[in-house]
Amino acid sequence: MSTPGYFAIGDRVQLTDTKGKLYSFTLAAGKEWHTHKGWVLHDDLIGQPEGSVISTTGGLKFTAFIPLLADYVLSMPRGATIVYPKDAALILGFADIYPGARVLEAGVGSGALTISLLRAVGPGGSVHSVERRADFAENATSNVTNYFNEKPSNWSLEIGSLQDQELTQSFDRVVLDMLAPWECVSLSAQVLRPGGVFLAYVATTTQLSETAQALKNDGNFTEPESSESLIRGWHHEGLAVRPQHRMIGHTGFLIQSRRMAPGVEVLQRRRRPSKGGYGVLAEE
Repeated sequence: MSTPGYFAIGDRVQLTDTKGKLYSFTLAAGKEWHTHKGWVLHDDLIGQPEGSVISTTGGLKFTAFIPLLADYVLSMPRGATIVYPKDAALILGFADIYPGARVLEAGVGSGALTISLLRAVGPGGSVHSVERRADFAENATSNVTNYFNEKPSNWSLEIGSLQDQELTQSFDRVVLDMLAPWECVSLSAQVLRPGGVFLAYVATTTQLSETAQALKNDGNFTEPESSESLIRGWHHEGLAVRPQHRMIGHTGFLIQSRRMAPGVEVLQRRRRPSKGGYGVLAEE
């Protein structure tokens, strides 16, 4: 068993050069990693602590770490657009994904969010994923297996539409990353335990509106709440502190709600609707 904080055979290593460029490979005894200016012996890294500086035979220097989850996700092979780390972090927080939770996920894509969900629920929880496209499912399985060095025993993946699944178990959380999550609101109400969380990740305001209205019309969920995240990095070099020129702006909206107890009527929010918010009102 490897010691946390120290490199061992089978670990994925991330090297960063003095310009900030990243390189990654998996440690194996007796192997070499080559650059345009010399090479690094894997054996020289094995047993060293993270944060070490390693040099090639030609004098190039790199800082060595085990990649963070965000690093892995941004560099792994993609069959579909990934859920960015900034959104995955909010999904775990807003959906309150906890150790031991039973999570239903639909829309696996490249497996980025699946990995985050599996880490959050831990070995005592479970993630049941559904993906319509077989090629996406295959790529996601490869990425998840590569990250955990094996296919997690508490993860199951079905190919097909969520609406066609015969789900007999109850779930604590439902997380949807799909084209039309409003079509699965009724099913979500059936499989979610009372107090469970429904969360959908959508790209457009039309999807957001349709999902919100479906949750309200279903009658089994609390008033939905919606948000998006915008993160802007900053450059700091001495007194030159300014926003970075590039940023990951809009990636998607999050909309979440909670399952009411069976047979309990939802309390309606008391607020004045905006003019035109529900179309043209009939004259009295």
